[in-house]
Amino acid sequence: MQVFANLVLIVQLLSALAIIGLVLVQHGKGADMGASFGSGASGSLFGATGSANFLSRTTAFAATLFFGCTLGLAFLSNGRTTSPAAADSVLDRAAVVAPAASGAAAIPGAVVAPAAPASVAASAATN
Repeated sequence: MQVFANLVLIVQLLSALAIIGLVLVQHGKGADMGASFGSGASGSLFGATGSANFLSRTTAFAATLFFGCTLGLAFLSNGRTTSPAAADSVLDRAAVVAPAASGAAAIPGAVVAPAAPASVAASAATN
């Protein structure tokens, strides 16, 4: 199962890089960057329709592939088990908070620092 997750992750990374490259190559509304690919010529690399149609369809395919890989990775990382105790929610398994050593109200999730030795506290009080 780990090999399949790694394969899906590699496909996701490659599709992300493809999306980045394809978006950078496409021309904007006013700029004519697509002219480098012969956007108006009938004998160009991409045919008579130009590069805009090809690049936008390829970008849509790469984005769909990226979205599918993201859903696949989320499904694989779920880590489902069959025991009923693991099926409880995170709120049902909340951590137990230790009471504060000073007697003050405990803040949930706070880490209590260890108390200083008496000799250190006495020297700090005299200074």
